[in-house]
Order: sequence, then C-alpha cells, then structure tokens
Amino acid sequence: MSGLADEDDASLVARCRRGEAPAWEALVHRYQRLVYAIVRRAGLDEHAAADVFQTVFARLVAHLPRIADPQRLQAWIVTTARREVLLALRRGHRTVSMTRDEDAGDETGEFDIADDALLPEDALAELQQLDGLRRAMDRLDERCRELLRMLFRDQGDKVAYDDVAQRLGMSVGSIGPTRSRCLGKLRGLVDHAPGKL
Repeated sequence: MSGLADEDDASLVARCRRGEAPAWEALVHRYQRLVYAIVRRAGLDEHAAADVFQTVFARLVAHLPRIADPQRLQAWIVTTARREVLLALRRGHRTVSMTRDEDAGDETGEFDIADDALLPEDALAELQQLDGLRRAMDRLDERCRELLRMLFRDQGDKVAYDDVAQRLGMSVGSIGPTRSRCLGKLRGLVDHAPGKL
C-alpha cells in the first residue's frame, strides 16, 4: 500500500472504480482519522463514531461511480461525515448535565450548560490541516520523521539536543540544519499533498 499512499485521490478513485482492493484500503487509511476526528469533535462516543465511519464509507462505495471531481474527494467525505453526525445527534438522546456550578459559589441557582455548537468552520479547517500534516509526516523519510517527532512532541518537557543526537547517531551541531531541511521537506509534502483542496 505504500506506493498507493503517494497517489492523489483521483488516481485512487480510478483504481477503486476498476475494483482494486488495495486502492480502497489506501483511501480508507487516508481518511479514517479525519472522519473519526469530525465525529469525536462533535461530542459523540466511540460507538457512534464507528457507526458514522461505516456509513460514510458505505456511502462512498455507493457514490464512487458518480463522483464527478475525484480531486475534491476530501470535501465530499467531510460533508458526508458532518451530515451523518447531524443525523446521529438528532437520532440520539443527548443529555446535558444540569448541575449547579459549585466552584463559582453562585447561589442564584444558575446552571452551567455546555455549548452544543457543532463543528464551526474553523474547527473543521483545523481538522483538515492536522490530517494533511499527519499524512505528510507519514511520507517523510524515517530519519526526518523521528527527528521531528522528538523535537516537537506534545509533552511539556523539552528534549535535550544531546539525547536527540545520541538516539539518532548524529552530532549536536547538525541537528539544527537537519531539522530545517526536514521541515522544508514536510512543508513541501503538505503543500503538494494528494487530496489537498
């Protein structure tokens, strides 16, 4: 599947239309995290996320022959996932906890109700950017991928360059220039990613 991962959406869709199972696997792999992220961001649980995921890709199988612009497949998947999320929310019995906000010391009887806003456009754009970044990271060579993961991990504690150098078998002085080259490669992959809108 590694060769197929580099193909754009239009090429994968054409292969899927010819019945090539590896192309279908590549499409599902490419977009599964994005679909799950959309569903989970809407506040649905894992079971609902799995249901929406199955429905989105079942609809894709049914609509694949009729998709006019395969380069816009990501937009189709996002739109379909959002519609399924809305249907799931309407079908489900969402409950909001109506407990008094005790930390505020409020004696007025007011309740703190969570905002039920569904996926604002900026959150959706962020999810798409994160998905594109993840796919670009997957396409980097192993050395760059490992270096960037070590230097930019989410944890609060910073990694010492000495540790990075030792782990990757490189000199401390070469970490900065190598990091710069790797970020350039990553930027290029993000800018020219398959399925990028």
